[in-house]
Amino acid sequence: MANQLATSGILYLWLNLLIMNAHRMSVMGFIARWPGGRSTRSYDFKVQTTKIEKLCNTWDIVTINGMFPGPVIYAQEDDRVIVRVTNETPYNATIHWHGVRQRLSCWSDGPSYITQCPIQSGQTFTYEFTLVQQKGTLLWHAHVSWLRGTVYGAIVVYPKTGVPYPFIYPYEEHIILLGEFWLRDLVQLEQSVIASGGGPPPADAYTINGHPGPNYNCSTNDVYKIDVVPGKTYLLRLISASLNTEHFFAIANHKLTIVEADAEYTKPFTTDHVMLGPGQTLNVLVTANQPIAKYSMAMGPYMSARNVPFQTITSTAYFQYLGALPNSLSSPAPVPTFNDNLAVKTVMDGLRSLSGTPSVPKEIDQNLFITIGLNVQKCTSRNPQQNCQGLNGGVMAASMNNISFIKPNISLLEAYYRKINGYFTEDFPGAPFKFYDFVNGAPNNAPVDTNSLNGSRTYVLEYGTRVQLILQDTGTVTTENHPIHLHGFSFHVIGYGTGNYNPDTANFNLVDPPYLNTIGVPVGGWAAVRFLADNPGVWFMHCHLEIHLSWGLSVVFIVKNGQGPLQTLPHPPADLPRC
Repeated sequence: MANQLATSGILYLWLNLLIMNAHRMSVMGFIARWPGGRSTRSYDFKVQTTKIEKLCNTWDIVTINGMFPGPVIYAQEDDRVIVRVTNETPYNATIHWHGVRQRLSCWSDGPSYITQCPIQSGQTFTYEFTLVQQKGTLLWHAHVSWLRGTVYGAIVVYPKTGVPYPFIYPYEEHIILLGEFWLRDLVQLEQSVIASGGGPPPADAYTINGHPGPNYNCSTNDVYKIDVVPGKTYLLRLISASLNTEHFFAIANHKLTIVEADAEYTKPFTTDHVMLGPGQTLNVLVTANQPIAKYSMAMGPYMSARNVPFQTITSTAYFQYLGALPNSLSSPAPVPTFNDNLAVKTVMDGLRSLSGTPSVPKEIDQNLFITIGLNVQKCTSRNPQQNCQGLNGGVMAASMNNISFIKPNISLLEAYYRKINGYFTEDFPGAPFKFYDFVNGAPNNAPVDTNSLNGSRTYVLEYGTRVQLILQDTGTVTTENHPIHLHGFSFHVIGYGTGNYNPDTANFNLVDPPYLNTIGVPVGGWAAVRFLADNPGVWFMHCHLEIHLSWGLSVVFIVKNGQGPLQTLPHPPADLPRC
């Protein structure tokens, strides 16, 4: 695994040489139906059950091609990518290409029951998309149940041939995937948590590239390591594939210089640590400028919610200088305390987009205000001790504008495209039903009434709409940092702050805001983002903490067709799975 996750300039040159022959790898029948790319990268994914040894146990997990983490997707800007996925497990499966903007390829986005029915056991589905004007570090992961706890991997998109990085060329590049690991069947775990009405148990371990590190039982040698040359600069592609926890990352005695966030270049910003929520990616430069020794790379929890159990043991990897004694003790990496909100804000304050990203919409056509947070539904079970283990004997839920999203039992995109009635409505409200002190004075504080409404409600946007979203955290149950991900688009994060959003006092950056696909809405605060709705289809927006997604913290945007074929959703692929 370490050999695959470490790449150097040699791989970059190798990819360039492949371009001349890449068209020969393509399946010619696809070319007429999909937007063309510069060259084609073809991959074959087999969803398999794989036996591994972790944490003193031998355990079966779901993987791609028997690899944990899964294989890396390598490509260049504007390449077309074809991935044939065959499901050899007894579980349903889909793959989401997180951060890929899926221009005219909504059918390949991957969220189950949103853009496709799951790939059932024994079935095959081919995902096809073009990386239009995209380069950098992204990730892919399962998007059905909680399978993405082990089914995930990196997407590395290099610039076009001859186009340099806008920063010092690194001596080597290394992929760092942050994850969580359970000694549980993850599909059964989600089912049991939802059936209980309560919250999930903490992970049994955190992992760095699949390795827990020496702080966990039976893991002294289950450690990821990077061998570094003194004086050289390294590019680390940091990816959070965690399930239910956000994480800090730091390297002992070394500075991290952020040069990219969510596959978009940023102005260089140097820090002692970073924080990534699930789905977020950061490229950082690290120079091996310390005395020859072995240094720890540490992954520790960021938990902003109150009264939520979480794994407190950090995962450790090694940043080891050539010449250091192999058995020497490593210098510990200090990560911020688990609830250090200021440490999170400091990093976010440093993110500024580099020139060349799409311009920020200065005028807006739709101004949406969306509250996000947790709820407790009234217990209606005849067996409350078994099914109502949430706060105050209720059932935990989550919502946007106090509506918990319920996935239909067919693909919502297919229902929309084929005009099949009865599976969704187009009445998601563009603002809360009532305004109040969302952070501190919710009128439905427990134990009075913390219920939400349920429904498969969508919000419809005309093609070309310039959208502003105000995302407001709420304290109905507990305030919390929520990593909100929007499929099909990146957005400009023009502002954020603590407390309730106030348009009269909010400061917006319309010059160089970061251009992201996942935003951590601050604990007890708000974030404002803008995007241009110029990609027809059905697009999921949800909290990337998996338990919150299971509880309903999501919504669907429908972007209507525009004029002509380049603004129109293509017809579905012939092998689209059926429910």
